[in-house]
Amino acid sequence: MKQFFTKRLSLFWIAVLLVFSATTISAQETEFNTDGLYNAEFFDYIYRGHFENIELSREDVFFLGILEKYLRAYGEQCPTYLPTNKVKIMEQVCASEMVTTNGYGVETSRYCVEWKWVWTRLYARPDLYNAKLEVEKIQGADALKNVLEYLTNPNALGNSVDLAHKAKGLQMDMARIFKMNSCNSEALRRFEENIKLFALNKPSIRMQGSSKYATMKKSGGPKGLQDFNKLIDDLVSDQAKTWMFNRYNRGSISAATILSKDEDGKPTIIKANYLFSAFSGNSKGWVKIVFKNGLPSCIYFWDFPSNCKTPSSSIVASYAQGKYNK
Repeated sequence: MKQFFTKRLSLFWIAVLLVFSATTISAQETEFNTDGLYNAEFFDYIYRGHFENIELSREDVFFLGILEKYLRAYGEQCPTYLPTNKVKIMEQVCASEMVTTNGYGVETSRYCVEWKWVWTRLYARPDLYNAKLEVEKIQGADALKNVLEYLTNPNALGNSVDLAHKAKGLQMDMARIFKMNSCNSEALRRFEENIKLFALNKPSIRMQGSSKYATMKKSGGPKGLQDFNKLIDDLVSDQAKTWMFNRYNRGSISAATILSKDEDGKPTIIKANYLFSAFSGNSKGWVKIVFKNGLPSCIYFWDFPSNCKTPSSSIVASYAQGKYNK
């Protein structure tokens, strides 16, 4: 009899432990992890349904890029979690080209004259895929206007380079996001539902409480002395991950100078020099950090001095939390 009750008691505590473990895992699964991602702030606002904080619009070409990359990444990394009514992800490829040559037979131009749809060998959730098609339709209707705005923009070259940087950053995000969040987690499902609603211009599934990114923007920045050399080094290192040709020399920040301050004595503009390696060897460039409400807001580099690059939201959050205090 004693052995019977001992066995029953053991089974009871095993059951309690299993329930506790399942509850703990469930609690963890409901939190969407974006720390360290290039687009962390955008992803967090989408997940929480705080659309009012999002600076990107569904008409923005980069938003279409986010949808496209996410669908492909999920189809490649999480295929077993797709529903039975999954749909094929299609893409347009050139079926026929027109090639022009000069009198010497040297090619002078090449452009596509016929396109066709082909399957990417990947699948997607039908509702998410249809939302992407809706965004494509909206952007397609404004294609001529967008091209004209691009061509007449005096900073068109800088913007195109910045778009290439963002595309590379997004690619890095998609390589990590499903390692940080499991494919079938509740948090990922909420993120997917909200990004679909954002694409369709519908009200979000809203979470209570503020995002840490929204909270930090209202904080006014950290108090006391800050290690600006380390801050700038981290910001430039993060940007350099998406550089196409040059390579940043980590730790080479020098001559960091505060050019202006706000009424509380916090910097509004800091400029510093840095070293980078290029085809011709090591070279020197400069970077300017513009602060808004006490936090890094824009990064300007010497080669595109009018092009504002958005700093990593994860680094800005760390700065706001005082992790660069001296």
